[in-house]
Amino acid sequence: MPQAERLPDPWNAFFTEIDNALETPLRVDCIGGFVVTMKYGMERPTADIDVVDLAPRGAGEVAIRLGALGGPLWKKHGIYLEFVAVSTLPDNYEERLTEMFPKAFAKIRLMAVDPYDLALSKLERNSQKDRDDLRFLARTVPFDLKLLRSRYESELRWQLGNPAREDLTLQLWMEMIQEDVSSSALD
Repeated sequence: MPQAERLPDPWNAFFTEIDNALETPLRVDCIGGFVVTMKYGMERPTADIDVVDLAPRGAGEVAIRLGALGGPLWKKHGIYLEFVAVSTLPDNYEERLTEMFPKAFAKIRLMAVDPYDLALSKLERNSQKDRDDLRFLARTVPFDLKLLRSRYESELRWQLGNPAREDLTLQLWMEMIQEDVSSSALD
């Protein structure tokens, strides 16, 4: 599903206010439900923008001050920036970032992690919402399972606290994706 040229409100109004408060450009590296909904078109509610990096830091501090949970923009728009420091992403994810809504803002560049990196960022938590997001991404992209496994093995596995458990989770995910592909081929 193609991405719209402009963010819908309240997201657009939220980021416009941050953009107007910035003195320098800001790159916002996004993951999570915000990316799944805004870039890939999944219809599900989300009230936060999961952010893994804000660069440069000074401009990022302004964005967090204004847009954090409990901050003035959260009170005004009901959405917020969530700095996610605990998510594990594959090495070199920055090289695969793509810009969402280019030229929508004067200073903000909203960047989405690549769909494989996004899926792998959900591996450790493995909640039902994460599995639903994975299934949606796998159908929408569609996923190359060899690439998913390769990126996991070469760029992520070494970072994980319990790699044996995540090996099993990845295997179950891949089987789930293959079952989805098989059942849709029968339709």
